[in-house]
Amino acid sequence: MSEAGIDRIGFATTSLFLDMRDLAKSRGVDPEKYTVGIGQAEQSVAPSSQDSVTLAAAAARDAMKGEDPGEVDMILMGTESGVDASRAGAVYVKELLGLPDRVRCVELKQACYGATAALSWALDYVSMRPRRKVLAIGSDIARYGLNTPGEATQGAGAVALLCSADPKILKVEEDREFLTALAADFWRPTYSDCAIVDGHYSTEVYLEFFSRLWKRYKEETGRGAQDFEAFLFHLPFAKMGLKALREVLKEADPDRAEKLRSRFEASAAYGRRVGNIYSGSLYLSLLSLLESSLLEAGSRIALFSYGSGAEAELFSATLQEGYSSFLAPERHLAAINGRRKVGVGEYEHLFSDFLPSSPQDYSCDERYFAGPFRLAGVKGQKRQYEAGM
Repeated sequence: MSEAGIDRIGFATTSLFLDMRDLAKSRGVDPEKYTVGIGQAEQSVAPSSQDSVTLAAAAARDAMKGEDPGEVDMILMGTESGVDASRAGAVYVKELLGLPDRVRCVELKQACYGATAALSWALDYVSMRPRRKVLAIGSDIARYGLNTPGEATQGAGAVALLCSADPKILKVEEDREFLTALAADFWRPTYSDCAIVDGHYSTEVYLEFFSRLWKRYKEETGRGAQDFEAFLFHLPFAKMGLKALREVLKEADPDRAEKLRSRFEASAAYGRRVGNIYSGSLYLSLLSLLESSLLEAGSRIALFSYGSGAEAELFSATLQEGYSSFLAPERHLAAINGRRKVGVGEYEHLFSDFLPSSPQDYSCDERYFAGPFRLAGVKGQKRQYEAGM
């Protein structure tokens, strides 16, 4: 049996955020529609100088603190906010991190499932090469458009998972159950920088996929609700996962059900403030739960990954002895708490200021430069990335 899993977890988001109550008032709706109805308090806002590459690089740098970069063989980047139709964003990440040319770099795409595909590949790779490590990254900027039904479920951020054959944080089990079926619940045509979503239908598919996988998982493993200390979900918004969790709660005794509910709330804490980060969403939930200090070593947790279109996977993982010493809750909370609040007018300006889809040069607004890496602009149809001060 493989012992592969997650050694370190890195996180990055932007330096700006929008309060959902301000957005609600501006849009003429009851603020509780956002804060209670979908369970979101804030969303990170990305200026044009921050994209899926800069966020991925920042999260990867966070995951690599104190690590030997010479041990990394691959960077696998799951994203649906790719910056190039040909070159993998992971190539830029390698350059920004200063990793050697011998590193393999690939970008994976399947909506919000991309980072789980990256994690699966990473685990298989390190299982066969116990002295090597792989970075699996989920990095995205969720965009639905101004005054659209999906506007309240936007966000920006990245989570990087440093994977090894001797994991310090989490051993990922081999009990993966997955399925794929064509569903037009969410998509983004190549001519658009904003996604198209059928919200109600997407929720139906999400819940159907979880129900099917949970039933199959129980049949294959013999495990049930009582065997888990927590259930983690892809959370485009906090209430989405809660709807799926309710199916599990029906099977749990009262004490277990209360534990699972409280741990779900802990897993949603970071996402309530950062917003939807697509491929990184499930792993932001993982980080949020682990840094809440609610779980003991040896705890088994279930993870449900979902990507519209649609693909899903259900698997489990076990916390390692001493795992909490390899986390950085103070640093990650500081990244969230340190963001500057923007008003709705500034948010709308930033949303509309993006790189042109034409050959012309473009310079990002230097007033919004922040973070360890940034996109300075485009010159001669080449993106110009640089390290911050």
